[in-house]
Amino acid sequence: MSTHSGQPTSPVDIIKRFFPSSSSTPDSDISELSQSRYPDTHYTDNEKVEISQWVTTSERLASQDEDQAKHAERLGSLNIHLSSRTTLLGHKPSIADAVLFARLAPAVKTWSSEERTGERGYHHIVRYIDFVQSAPLFGLSIPQDEKIAIDPSDVRFVHKPLDSKEEKERKKKEKALASASIGENQIPLVVDQGNPEQGGKAKKENTNNGVAGKGSPGAVVTDSTPAQPKREKKEKAPKQLKAPVKETLLSPCLIDLRVGHILQAIPHPNADSLYVSTIACGDPAGTENTSVHTDGQVVRTVCSGLSGLVPLADMQDRKVVAVCNLKPVTMRGVKSAAMVLAASPRLAPGEVDHHTGPVELVNPPDGAQAGDRIYFEGWEGEPEGVLNPKKKVWETLQPGFTTTDTLGVAFDAEVIEQLKGIGTQGLGRLVAKSGGECKVISLKGAVVR
Repeated sequence: MSTHSGQPTSPVDIIKRFFPSSSSTPDSDISELSQSRYPDTHYTDNEKVEISQWVTTSERLASQDEDQAKHAERLGSLNIHLSSRTTLLGHKPSIADAVLFARLAPAVKTWSSEERTGERGYHHIVRYIDFVQSAPLFGLSIPQDEKIAIDPSDVRFVHKPLDSKEEKERKKKEKALASASIGENQIPLVVDQGNPEQGGKAKKENTNNGVAGKGSPGAVVTDSTPAQPKREKKEKAPKQLKAPVKETLLSPCLIDLRVGHILQAIPHPNADSLYVSTIACGDPAGTENTSVHTDGQVVRTVCSGLSGLVPLADMQDRKVVAVCNLKPVTMRGVKSAAMVLAASPRLAPGEVDHHTGPVELVNPPDGAQAGDRIYFEGWEGEPEGVLNPKKKVWETLQPGFTTTDTLGVAFDAEVIEQLKGIGTQGLGRLVAKSGGECKVISLKGAVVR
């Protein structure tokens, strides 16, 4: 499949080309440009972040340096994303749609009919491209010779739609089979007949015989009437005592530390001091507070107060150490589902923190992969699912996070009052389960948080 996507152009160039009246500059914020081009559309804070993320993703989709397999994976993820959407955001138009069209349309133009609408084709991408270039909703000024010729009648493969009646019949048959398989040898219960094993009511005799059934008003009991066996009382099983709740001992192993891979980071749309990062942390698909990135990886959205302290360029496509079981918090309209560990100088007694840095991100060992478990030596164990904010586990243990004279990250149990005399004393190095030590660039004896 062709991966050619034309000459890559900047978002500003694309906007000027499709919106000739635009006054955008290289410093213009993408989400603000969307708002100015589509003033009647309201974007939530998360949608503003998503717009910026799609602009970055479109650049990767247009890259000619990527191998065929990876490129096909990205296109497949985009095709699935568009299967239930008319625009990248769902139904709202944005600048991201124009940028993706400009970067992807040249490639779509070279696709064969099989690549477009075959059994393994990208039907939804083709439909989306045609919609963007034709619909007044987007207001794009596209020369006719640059539009993609798409024949709606040239469909090589039609996916069979789900027949609701057939589905209903299938479920009905499954239910019938399940019922038939329940206790084939059991005696069925019928009206007026109890379970023989439980001594239920006897079937009422026919009153035409002149003898009423036993137990009915005016019943006549004769010698021939069989005596009903007495119902034996079953001994009640003793109530199971609930197992006492096991108390969790305080330990840094309760904190879920993992290698994270920052796929991209952008400025927070509503806070100058924050970045919004898309980080793969090795979560399985369907994990709460995660989403699927266009390259197929399960990711978390993470806000960090590193703007102005760590260059944005240093936050792109890099490995970090992430705290993955803090309760998610919404920071200026964007939900953050993890925290990135960074080191900063330890303040002297009485010194005020003016948040001017320096700040250094904690680096995992070389070769570590997203999702690899990170732990402090001597404090091995399983982390909690989500830390209970009321127990303040993170707040209690974080003061023990520090850096050593060899620039390694370590846990100092001696500074935690609750751990004095318990467990490993002294410094426990922060290491990856796959091997290697976590380090910083230059800060010794620093605070890590």
